[in-house]
Amino acid sequence: MQDRRELSPTKINADLLNFTLKTPLWFWIVAFVLSSILGVAAITYIFILYYGLELLGYQNTIVWGFLITNFVFWVGISHAGVMISAILRLSQAEWRRPVTRAAEVMTVFALATAAMFPVLHTGRPWRTLYWAFPYDYARGIFPDVRSALIWDPSAIFTYLSSSAMFVYVALIPDLAVARDMTTGWKHSMYTVLAMGFHGTGRQWKLQTIAGILLSALILPVFVSVHSIVSWDFAMAILPGYHATVFPPYFVIGAVHSGVSAVATLMAILRKIFHLEDYITADHFDALGRLLIVVATGWLYFFLLDVFFGPVGEGATELAVWNLRFFTFPYSILIPIMIITGYLIPVPTWLFRKMRRNVTVMFWTSLCVNVGMWIERYYIIVPPQSFKEPFTFEWVNAYLPRFADWILVIASFALVSFGVLIFAKLFPIIPLFDIKEGQVLKQEIRIGRVRVPAVIRE
Repeated sequence: MQDRRELSPTKINADLLNFTLKTPLWFWIVAFVLSSILGVAAITYIFILYYGLELLGYQNTIVWGFLITNFVFWVGISHAGVMISAILRLSQAEWRRPVTRAAEVMTVFALATAAMFPVLHTGRPWRTLYWAFPYDYARGIFPDVRSALIWDPSAIFTYLSSSAMFVYVALIPDLAVARDMTTGWKHSMYTVLAMGFHGTGRQWKLQTIAGILLSALILPVFVSVHSIVSWDFAMAILPGYHATVFPPYFVIGAVHSGVSAVATLMAILRKIFHLEDYITADHFDALGRLLIVVATGWLYFFLLDVFFGPVGEGATELAVWNLRFFTFPYSILIPIMIITGYLIPVPTWLFRKMRRNVTVMFWTSLCVNVGMWIERYYIIVPPQSFKEPFTFEWVNAYLPRFADWILVIASFALVSFGVLIFAKLFPIIPLFDIKEGQVLKQEIRIGRVRVPAVIRE
């Protein structure tokens, strides 16, 4: 890191706990707006429960629309936590320090939001347990444990629980600091959550080992979650879904959208919490260089899907690709996706000056997730538009309705509201990680030169 600023422990505590201990007026305004959106979405869903899924834009063949698109999108966003925190923690990348907790928290709330959409999609959520667990012995109805639809919730809830544990383990030292700086009910809450942490050598050793073990153990779940999500489509027996490239394609797309979302979130946090001393241009530079590699990998797998999808397949497969590329409104989605997901951001990130510009990184990373949401939509909806090659074709355009759009907007409001409330209760940037970085950045003498002391024994 080139911009290594001197920060005392007292200043770190004061800066990073400022929003946790004090409540500005804008917090109540933003919380009211977000909760109002969630309230409208709740009322909308009550109408959906009463009148049925006919309030959504489903048609005779298109039954996976915005809800499943949002499910795949938010599962993809959740990969940010593992990519930024677990992998960079294991590789001891110094620039990760201010970024890790925000990425982990976004992972938890994005996964929780994603898990809601299949339940909303059922239309009758109280029947979900009936489909998931084999208790109907009278009629001999049992779920197929080989189905991706059974493994999907298993992988997601394993990922959600391990991510929540990951956040909590890294949060314990900061809870101890907050405990010692507060009184009243906050002091009681932090005392319970800190679990008697007082910074002894044994406690630090256990906390460090737990963080490393969780980082390593969560990596297989990170890969498997979006691979299993891709198998949800492979089992649908529809043309356009049978691509062996789907698991790595979905995973790299998830990393692309997740890391971009972290860049967007860090730009927002830097602005509203005045964290210029902690989130510097170096961090956006590092994120930009990482995103160049990830985005190019995503483009490679997208082109594999385009090139090899129609090769050797039947007329129905070709018809789906014809629908995607040459039939309105789907024909305009792929150009928009490529432009927003690659052609605008990646050439911009090639220039160091642009990567170190916070405003540019904010808009380009936001642009990426516009493209990645469209990518999920173009993968999911068009194959359902071509059901069977009868004397007529089922090519009815999916037209989302008011309820679809409300639930989409509410998903963004829910994740934002969750991150906001977490930042109000707990430090969104890890205090102990920043303090450790201050120690490790001290220069030591090796031979005739002085270098940052970032190499551990």
